Amino acid sequence: MAALATGFDLAGCFSADYAEARARFLAAVRGAGASLRSYANPNPGPRGEALACDVAWIGPPAARRVLALQSATHGVEGFAGSACILDLMRAGGARDLPDGTALLLIHAINPYGFAWIRRVTEEGVDLNRNFVDFTKPLPENPGHDELADAFVPRAIAGPEFEAAEARIAAYRARVGETQFRVARSSGQYRHPHSFFYGGAGPTWARRTLEQLIDDHDLAARAEVGVIDYHTGLGSFGFGDPLCSQQAGPAAMARMHRWWGESFAEALTGTSGAVVPQGLNEHGWMAKLGDRVSFIALEYGTYSPDRGRKALREDHWLHARGRPDWDEAQTRRIKTQLLRHFYPDADDWREMVLFRSRQFIRRALAAMRG
Repeated sequence: MAALATGFDLAGCFSADYAEARARFLAAVRGAGASLRSYANPNPGPRGEALACDVAWIGPPAARRVLALQSATHGVEGFAGSACILDLMRAGGARDLPDGTALLLIHAINPYGFAWIRRVTEEGVDLNRNFVDFTKPLPENPGHDELADAFVPRAIAGPEFEAAEARIAAYRARVGETQFRVARSSGQYRHPHSFFYGGAGPTWARRTLEQLIDDHDLAARAEVGVIDYHTGLGSFGFGDPLCSQQAGPAAMARMHRWWGESFAEALTGTSGAVVPQGLNEHGWMAKLGDRVSFIALEYGTYSPDRGRKALREDHWLHARGRPDWDEAQTRRIKTQLLRHFYPDADDWREMVLFRSRQFIRRALAAMRG
């Protein structure tokens, strides 16, 4: 990957795997003289490597305003988020912060998913469906209940697989595309083997996010901006700033001012995204209230049906136990999932960094006043 003429260091920012991404982040933190906290995950990576969520703080300890960049909520999507954080640091964006402002750089909140090329955590949970109150009745998803065993059938080829696909096609024809998307991806809490499972309790990653918010005393800050990096939904390479935040009018007006005309609110229908339960932005709001201005910066890749196939085979693979990382079928399935959420294309990588710089610049300008 050669650096393009636009000044983006693609080769220096985009990594081949979690271990390389982590090593580059830690080196950049040391070079910047930033403070670092590492939250060790109890699981090893596929090569036995240590996993952690590494968090850097750049700026005055008592900063009244903080911009947080969060990567790898969905594990495999961390390749883009890690690159955006590295781009900020390598391009010198952390050196000219507004007075009273700090950066909080969250590298791999879901390190297991990043390392194992999975969208879920070690518990098999979609972290972006896990921020619900587990002491109360959990959200229902009758459409997913009907299709769970078709979404992830016991076989990924042959008559049983073909029957599962026929059930999905019949359901789509009966309810329409919008309701099919709700059934597939809005979140479900009954089928651990299937997609978008929100879990039976708080995951390690959720507990870690809540802990790092406390450890950095974010509730004492006047304003906190969050850019949470995602991939897989929307037009190829475009970074869509999505929000499902249930904030008050003043906070929403601030977010429109910060994030600009492309800012999309799923709750008001200005976004094409399904509105799920248990998003991590709801976790940020639960801790910080209306002082937080949160966007999920979602970069498009390929079609939802292509993504469904990649997720189906990955869930099928892990339902059989810990996979052999060097086995040919494992490598095929992992490469398929990786390339859906991290396209092997320099134009896509360039667009990712460009859009990230736009939103970091907007947030810091707003904090500068």
